[in-house]
Amino acid sequence: MVVIIIIALIVIIGAGVLVAIGLRNPQSTQDDTELIARLEEFAQRGEQVDLEKIEMAQPFTERVIYPIARKLGEIAIRFTPQNALQSINRKLELAGSPGNIDPTIFLAGQFIMAGVFGGLMLLVFTFGRMSWSPALKLILGLGLTVLGFFFPELYIRSKISRRQREVRKAMPDALDLLTICVEAGLGFDAAMAKVSEKWQTDLSLMFARVIREVQLGKLRREALRDMADRIGIPELTSFVAAVIQSELLGVSMARVLRVQSDQMRVKRRQHAEEEAHKAPLKMLIPMALLIFPALMVTLLSPAALRLIRSDVLSALVP
Repeated sequence: MVVIIIIALIVIIGAGVLVAIGLRNPQSTQDDTELIARLEEFAQRGEQVDLEKIEMAQPFTERVIYPIARKLGEIAIRFTPQNALQSINRKLELAGSPGNIDPTIFLAGQFIMAGVFGGLMLLVFTFGRMSWSPALKLILGLGLTVLGFFFPELYIRSKISRRQREVRKAMPDALDLLTICVEAGLGFDAAMAKVSEKWQTDLSLMFARVIREVQLGKLRREALRDMADRIGIPELTSFVAAVIQSELLGVSMARVLRVQSDQMRVKRRQHAEEEAHKAPLKMLIPMALLIFPALMVTLLSPAALRLIRSDVLSALVP
């Protein structure tokens, strides 16, 4: 029981660290705003800017934790194959770069979490009163160390699935608004701008990024293909292919968007039905482990008490 509690505490600590890293981006944006406001205040007063004072005003994580993690990640990158680095870059891109994490921070996080998991288990085995064999302690310690190493990757995979699920859910409504805007006389870029102004979702942010890339001189079809690659779901890939094909062949954009919107809505309904069919199987495990035992105890306890009392009475009465 003690070991289970300790493992749960280790997992909670690791999750807290990853959540702190994931929340780094909004916090860093706020800190940058405060830093700019402080510099403007110094400039208005005509005072000399003290860089050391401004640097010490930054949070402890930005001054100490992230530079150390970055150094550890740079060391790990030297011994990491190029294919593994490309895979990490791809996963971070699909996850939307949570907290502006780069491969150096990701690799450092893997080794830090492995050290945290392994170190805590070493402390437990050293100061605990468990009479386990050395082989069992070694296996459990190595297993938790490996779990800590892959803990950041599990976090990134969960972010990828969550982001893709939100994009898939938002696509039909976004395409409806795109269709209405195009039918009203707006161009495709202006319609995407309206979608990005209407909602603050991952899909609208991707539309806003496409607009910025087009304004900087990138071809629209290349920007759309890059957007589909950054999200990695078949629905968005087919939508981008249809838009590019309609642009090349001169087909009516409003008609293509209308057809794509209807198809996305059907796919979203089919995906919801698929998840609904999976629900009974997912409910089976908690029902078998948690609900059924409590139900059996509640129903069979009176009968068991009666049987015990009847046996006692029959033993007492000759």
